[in-house]
Amino acid sequence: MYEMRTLSTDAERDEAVALVQDRQRWLSQRGLPVPARADVPSLFRDPQSAAAGLFEDGLLLACTIPQYASRHRWDQGPCLFLSCFHTLPGRGDNTVRLITLWASDFATRLSLPLVRAEVCARDPLHDDPIAPFLRRVIDMGWNLRGTGKGQHGEPVARLELIADRRPGLRALIGCQVQTPQPAPA
Repeated sequence: MYEMRTLSTDAERDEAVALVQDRQRWLSQRGLPVPARADVPSLFRDPQSAAAGLFEDGLLLACTIPQYASRHRWDQGPCLFLSCFHTLPGRGDNTVRLITLWASDFATRLSLPLVRAEVCARDPLHDDPIAPFLRRVIDMGWNLRGTGKGQHGEPVARLELIADRRPGLRALIGCQVQTPQPAPA
């Protein structure tokens, strides 16, 4: 069984920092865009960030900082914003699929209509090495909302997912994530 939960101990936050650093190294080695902000790992060390992680039998597969946004920078309306989303290298597609299911359901339980996320990318997207990943997440139900400046100033592809209640999901993914904090303006 999988579990999505708030990272509540120093050990869990340290594990998230290591996962983010591993993912950034993996992206760099493949010539893929990496978040411009050098201190993204430090965001996961901060207990005030309310970072969350997806675990399978105690192994951290992914981490993010879920945030409530009443009005997101690049579109109108409230959403659950998945800030600084990273997956364990080598476990990407299935992990992203699980996070997609969880985020869609979690947003509905928070009475939010949408989930939004950003992926480092260059324009034009069809020429970007990240294009195959974008095609896979679109196949998972995400909508591509164009490109722009990301939360940390880097060029990104903007993704949006319609929130959807998934009644049987709790049998697959347990959820112990606290109510998200407001996203920075």
